[in-house]
Amino acid sequence: MIREGRKAPAFSLESSDGGKVALKDLAGKYAIIYFYPRDNTPGCTTEANDFNKALRKIKARDAVVIGVSKDSIASHCKFADKYKLKFPLLSDPDGEMLEKYDAWGEKNMYGKKSMGIIRSTVLIGPDGKVIKHFPKVKVNGHVDEVLEALDDARSN
Repeated sequence: MIREGRKAPAFSLESSDGGKVALKDLAGKYAIIYFYPRDNTPGCTTEANDFNKALRKIKARDAVVIGVSKDSIASHCKFADKYKLKFPLLSDPDGEMLEKYDAWGEKNMYGKKSMGIIRSTVLIGPDGKVIKHFPKVKVNGHVDEVLEALDDARSN
């Protein structure tokens, strides 16, 4: 379960950049980890492109961006290539990380309930602690919210 001020749950997942990415690899940097339902869907594409456009600002704040979904590495690679994404996408086919980060649960789409990925973002500090959890993200304007939280964290 994600709690602000507590250590972020450990993970190690396959990356679209090759190899694996683990929480311990991010030590010393701010990490923006966003969870999204599926590659190549309208909302997920907009969100990925928004993070990609803000990458220069994010890197200037000594932060990294990582996207996570259940999609395969092959799907992630095609998605990243198609939109020229400059950050890794991690594959969590078993949903282990999704559950640890409260990004898996009941969704209600047009009155129909189902289990799925809850679009959310977690901002982790250089010490590995959760700074901010954004549950149930609305795509439009979200990257600006994350940048604001990152600026707040860096000024404290």
